Amino acid sequence: MDDETPDLRALRKKLDDEEAAYASLLAALDALAGFPLPLERLPEQPAHMKRINALWEAPAPPAASGLAGRSRRKAWDALAPARERQVEFNSALVQVLNGHLDETARLHSHLRELAATLVGYFQRLLPVIDARDRLSSALATTRSELVLEAFDRRQEALARRLEGLLALRDRLEAVSEEVRALRGALDAGAPPPAVAAAAARAAADSTYAAFENRFRGSAEEVRERLASYAGLFEGKGPVVDLGCGRGEFLETLREKGIGARGVEGNVHLARECRLKGLDVTRGDLLAFLRAEADVSLGGVFAAQVAEHLPPAVLEQVLREAHRVLRPGGLLVIETVNPRSVVGFLEVYNRDLTHERPLHPDTLRFLAAACGFTDVRVELRSPVDPAARLQAVPADGLPPRAAEALNENIERLNGLLYGPQEYALLARR
Repeated sequence: MDDETPDLRALRKKLDDEEAAYASLLAALDALAGFPLPLERLPEQPAHMKRINALWEAPAPPAASGLAGRSRRKAWDALAPARERQVEFNSALVQVLNGHLDETARLHSHLRELAATLVGYFQRLLPVIDARDRLSSALATTRSELVLEAFDRRQEALARRLEGLLALRDRLEAVSEEVRALRGALDAGAPPPAVAAAAARAAADSTYAAFENRFRGSAEEVRERLASYAGLFEGKGPVVDLGCGRGEFLETLREKGIGARGVEGNVHLARECRLKGLDVTRGDLLAFLRAEADVSLGGVFAAQVAEHLPPAVLEQVLREAHRVLRPGGLLVIETVNPRSVVGFLEVYNRDLTHERPLHPDTLRFLAAACGFTDVRVELRSPVDPAARLQAVPADGLPPRAAEALNENIERLNGLLYGPQEYALLARR
């Protein structure tokens, strides 16, 4: 329409793009859901298996009558051990084939059911993500009413229609974070252009905030996990927390009377920290450090931040941290332990914003190269012992065999189920 604002036209174009992308995805998924099962493509397979099941048994021994019969019988008896092993092999092979084919058939049938369920799910989801309500709300009298009404309706629709579905719980939480950020901008009395800017920032930042809420744990859980670091900074204020997130560590330092402030790039999280009365700046952590005076800090802390940084930026952060710390000041960097397979697969790979994994030796070397002394690494967040491979009892096994087997199990546990995180501790 000619009287539409540029923002409204952009919103209408985004609506068209999203609807086209959704239709394309649904069509592709619908096409994939109709794949044929192996038995439908190979109808002769049951007959082949029936024949294999009939042929695996050994033939009956020959009659021993007559000279030729006795000779054949002696030859038959001489080959009996090999024949029995062949029969045993044939029997095991047929059982394996039968079991494998049965399980494969069940798996393929389950995959078809899963694909059909996904198609039905996306078809059901269409009314929920229909953006016409946003378009109609765009004509509201004020931009603030547009943003709040659209997100409120979406949140109510998700809660009403999709309650209990785990797959959409995360989206609902993200929308809630967006609404909370937007309400904060409105409560602060921001003009309509600022509210629009807040909407753009909220769309980008609230998703990651919801992601952290979902996978990193509640604020109470994170505060409890980070509490052990607070004692390292007693008498070393002021401390800066780089990428302070929701401010759990800053709250812990405040409770202990240790002066601290933080920097956070996520708009929503920075605002949440300030609402708690924490001294938090929204911005780039490297620029924040560069603005600090030489030897002005007693501690620098960063939890789950280093793996988000490109290598060149990480090195600059280490150099700046060394510059701003007083002699004897402490640097603590916590990150994911890539030497633990479960840590790498279940923690590091889950977050799309991670730049690259940091081997403990690499981070220790970089810190030492930047001038830090007394550089050491502490392993943290051990895996639940119940999830690790269990030792084999020695009963019924030769002592050396049980010992060797358990040594190998312990090595595997160290590789697969090592501590999921580590902390670098270095002094200026």
